[in-house]
Amino acid sequence: MVILSDTHRNLQPLEKIERVLSESDYIVHLGDMASDANALMRAYPEKTYVVAGNNDFFGGLADELVLEVEERRILICHGHRYGVKSGTERLAAAAKARGCDIALYGHTHEAKVSEENGILTINPGCMTKYSPHHTYCYLVIERKKAVATIVEIR
Repeated sequence: MVILSDTHRNLQPLEKIERVLSESDYIVHLGDMASDANALMRAYPEKTYVVAGNNDFFGGLADELVLEVEERRILICHGHRYGVKSGTERLAAAAKARGCDIALYGHTHEAKVSEENGILTINPGCMTKYSPHHTYCYLVIERKKAVATIVEIR
């Protein structure tokens, strides 16, 4: 699974990971600018999931989704509604309330993988001038095992 967030109309890094995107079973865009995922949705409609961020005002996208992969349930959101810039406690609680054990979020522009109250929380970072590092997350899930790797695009 490739997890992206906060592309903010900087699509050049996506071109650099085109092969990874094509070979991945799932592509998730966590918003800001969700419209950047239009090309991904056209190319890979069966495996692309997109949610709205705080800068996505049009398009009728959901604020969050729950995705089941193998034996894991994943909450997918941008994170701004859970105050993730101040911590992931509220996000983890929301994931747990929905029966999820993984929560994906963006918004902070900082890549981070951690565990909060038994919930694996993953922020892939961003691909824009708002961060010195252009990153995404490559998440491998097999049954109950989940391994998240933050990858820098150079």
